[in-house]
Amino acid sequence: MSLELPIYQIDAFAEGDFLGNPAAVCPLKEWLPDCLLQSIAEENNLSETAFYVREGEGFRIRWFTPTVEVDLCGHATLAAARVVFDREGIRGDTVLFQSRSGALLVKREGKYYRLDFPSQPGKPCKSPEMLIRGLGVAPSFCLRSVDYIAVFESEEDVAALDPDFAILKGLDLRGVIATAPGVDVDFVSRFFAPSHGINEDAVTGSAHCALAPYWSERLDRNPLTAWQISRRGGVLRCRTDNDRILISGKTRLFLQGTIYVS
Repeated sequence: MSLELPIYQIDAFAEGDFLGNPAAVCPLKEWLPDCLLQSIAEENNLSETAFYVREGEGFRIRWFTPTVEVDLCGHATLAAARVVFDREGIRGDTVLFQSRSGALLVKREGKYYRLDFPSQPGKPCKSPEMLIRGLGVAPSFCLRSVDYIAVFESEEDVAALDPDFAILKGLDLRGVIATAPGVDVDFVSRFFAPSHGINEDAVTGSAHCALAPYWSERLDRNPLTAWQISRRGGVLRCRTDNDRILISGKTRLFLQGTIYVS
């Protein structure tokens, strides 16, 4: 089998060059074997590679980390929407993706792309001992959603975390979101998912499906501005809308090219 596949690398939730979270996007005419999709994602070695295929009036999207396929990914969906709008001749300002997490609508609003994602609020829980040992410090509060949400007192507490990823890898959920009130924004976060091949993600849209409901209720504020304080950093605008979370950010095209598979 000899294939030539287009590939784009887009920085999502990026306010400038070399910021935000880089995602690879590969448009496909038809689905390839899962093992090949996983191998491409491993070779790309980014936190996520998104693949999409045209389906009816929209597109079917799938996301792969270097090690596994995931059910939902925000930054790679934002990146895929940028590619769709740029190359697929979409009329209007919305694109519909079908996914393992249901229908996902992305709307173009000037320089921003707005994700319409399912809300995933967390439920209070006792901080697992493995989480405390992995983070090196106990959070003031913990919730359980798709990930553990470890709530700290200050932005400085979150920035100072030096996790032991080998310990966090043993947790029973996808990962850990560390969060706190922000200084110049409503709240900040960091995201660790070593069990999915991502020690620390640069900017995690899907994590805000749990963060936005928590902070909106706690701060009695809607919409909110969030900053993921990874090394690259990213800004997200979040708004809760009943059982949906609207997450907006900017994108920047970094490269485009061709993948060759013999």
